[in-house]
Amino acid sequence: MDESSAESLLKELRAVEAERARRTADPALGARVRALKAWQQRRFADTYADLLAHPRYEAATRFFLRELYGPDDYRQRDAQFARVIPTLTRLFPREVVGTVARLARLHALSEHLDTRMAEHLLSTDITPAEYAIAWRACGEPDSRQLQIDLTMAVGASLEQLTAKPLLRQTLRLMRGPAQMAGLGALQGFLESGFDTFRAMRGAGEFLATVKQREEALARALFGGGQGLVAAAT
Repeated sequence: MDESSAESLLKELRAVEAERARRTADPALGARVRALKAWQQRRFADTYADLLAHPRYEAATRFFLRELYGPDDYRQRDAQFARVIPTLTRLFPREVVGTVARLARLHALSEHLDTRMAEHLLSTDITPAEYAIAWRACGEPDSRQLQIDLTMAVGASLEQLTAKPLLRQTLRLMRGPAQMAGLGALQGFLESGFDTFRAMRGAGEFLATVKQREEALARALFGGGQGLVAAAT
């Protein structure tokens, strides 16, 4: 990772912190963002109910629900990103650098879009119709496509890591140093992602399914539809 790339990621993380500061200063906005995140997680679980019920894909779907679509506050992990980015290649194996960078970009973009949507929600009681209206009012179709692309890139990166058998042992040996360096949350994400995608024995069908459904949902929402999200109430 070169200096300009590191600075770009730090800029994105600072933007996330600025949005969090806005939510703290405006409790009503913060409440709507939290409600939106929880609503989107329920929507994801509904959209992928078949994958959650599939023995091969259940763990990967839950990993996406928890790490990429969850309503949790990732303040700790973001702080760890910010701390490790300047020296990322020294602390983590070279193979994981791209994965961490893509995750940071995805998280920053998702936080931005969530705040933008919450600005157009009337309350924390979100209906499919209100969600669709806020989606269109937020706009940013290119950012929505990038969000999907980055989600796919994170998944593809995790699958690529599983093709390196020695990397799992390396990650295991890094637990102590990572904890001592205050990077436990980031370490946990990497280990969980590695184990989940390795157990899946090939992520191609899983990632293709997520990409197809998320792009179809985005097209429907931008086109004025709400049927695809009606069940997530």
